[in-house]
Amino acid sequence: MTKTVKADAKSIERAAEILRSGGIVAFPTETVYGLGADALNPVACARVFEAKNRPSFDPLIVHISRRAELDTLAAAVPPLARSLAERFWPGPLTLVFDKKDIVPDIVTAGLSTVAVRMPAHPVALALIEKTGRPIAAPSANLFGYISPTRAAHVAAQLGGAVDMILDGGECAVGLESTILRIDGERVLLLRPGGLAIEEIEKLTGGIDDASGPSPGPRAPGQTLSHYSPRTPLRIIADAAGSARPPGSVGLLAFREPRQSAGFAHVEVLSPSGDLREAAARLFFCLHELDSRGLDIILVEPVPEHGLGRAIMNRLRRAESASVNR
Repeated sequence: MTKTVKADAKSIERAAEILRSGGIVAFPTETVYGLGADALNPVACARVFEAKNRPSFDPLIVHISRRAELDTLAAAVPPLARSLAERFWPGPLTLVFDKKDIVPDIVTAGLSTVAVRMPAHPVALALIEKTGRPIAAPSANLFGYISPTRAAHVAAQLGGAVDMILDGGECAVGLESTILRIDGERVLLLRPGGLAIEEIEKLTGGIDDASGPSPGPRAPGQTLSHYSPRTPLRIIADAAGSARPPGSVGLLAFREPRQSAGFAHVEVLSPSGDLREAAARLFFCLHELDSRGLDIILVEPVPEHGLGRAIMNRLRRAESASVNR
């Protein structure tokens, strides 16, 4: 079983040694826990795909600790992309660029572009700095399953496949990063996430939604069936007040439900209806419900503004995975 250690200066230094020697390490970010490898070592990155059972067509995000490192990875950085990085890095925003040859093809799934972000978590930043290399890191979970927001989630899913798990506590944002691509004058949304679109539009003036289905992923996390519990999941308006299917039924409610009698287990994203709290609790609540041996999970939708858009993106993908099993 992989050793989970409290993140401190000594354990971060040891984790950096593991990464420099070609190992893989799970570490906290403000979004979710990542499973990291030296982004410039293709053999180490192959271990990430193997540990997650991740298909080779799904690219990885490369994490950096200083904005200046971007120029070592990107062939060109459009002025608007640089402005976005200056405004929102460190933070839950990933930007996609044409890549330099230094970035291995396995990291980009053979694409000519690379996805880059600077995480806003002191452990993640310290680890990248100590390693002295950019770190390629998807979420530290089995492919398609619920993303981890605590070290225990990583240990339960990946176990001995990881060389070390750095425990930095619960992730503050709880949703993967928002992914953008600058195409000339257009700002393309490839994946909604932990940075609200409304915040970005204050700088860009507008965004074109390109996050729907495409012939192949253009960015991480674009597969239709993703972020899914093993328990079947259905999104139903007013799920608490609707007729229930037979069997053991769980409820994922946005606010405190008016009635919860008859449900085997209930999780509430935010009693006060706060979308930031709901985003931070989403994957934790799904992990809790999935651990209860339920026959089905009913989910109430959340308002689709701010972070609600990213929450519903994850829930619809989880529902799609349930339907396609």
